[in-house]
Amino acid sequence: MKALYAGSFDPITNGHIDIILQAYEIFDTLAIGIAVNPDKKYMFSEATREQMVISTIEQFTLQNIAIYRYKGMTVTYAKRVGADILVRGLRAVSDFDTEFQMTQFNRQLPPRCNTVFLMPDEKNFYLSSTAIRGIASMGGDVSPFVPRCVSDYIQKNPLVT
Repeated sequence: MKALYAGSFDPITNGHIDIILQAYEIFDTLAIGIAVNPDKKYMFSEATREQMVISTIEQFTLQNIAIYRYKGMTVTYAKRVGADILVRGLRAVSDFDTEFQMTQFNRQLPPRCNTVFLMPDEKNFYLSSTAIRGIASMGGDVSPFVPRCVSDYIQKNPLVT
């Protein structure tokens, strides 16, 4: 069975990696979809986000993983890459509210798709790309929360505003 784990990965965090590794253990094939929404303002470019994900995944010896950029609805993209299941990470009750609503839409909108929710390890519960961007934009050290390639990129390209 093939699953799709989609997100903006702006940037990828240790929490994302946690969910990727869990999904890898469950599904035969895992697609990682890097969402590109022209209406959303990202801190990192499409190419940079993709390279960060690729560099992160290369650190592990994982087979049957494909990484893509995509535009449009995630459920439509899942079907295009042959994924039967969407993988979503849940950190807190507030995540559940949003994800529950999206799951209901994804079950109704063609092509229909089911969702599997995974919870990160407790050490990653509080991590979010939003928080990482906030820390980085103020010159803080994000290295405990992100893969080394992300931390190295931010050190070489400071985001202090």
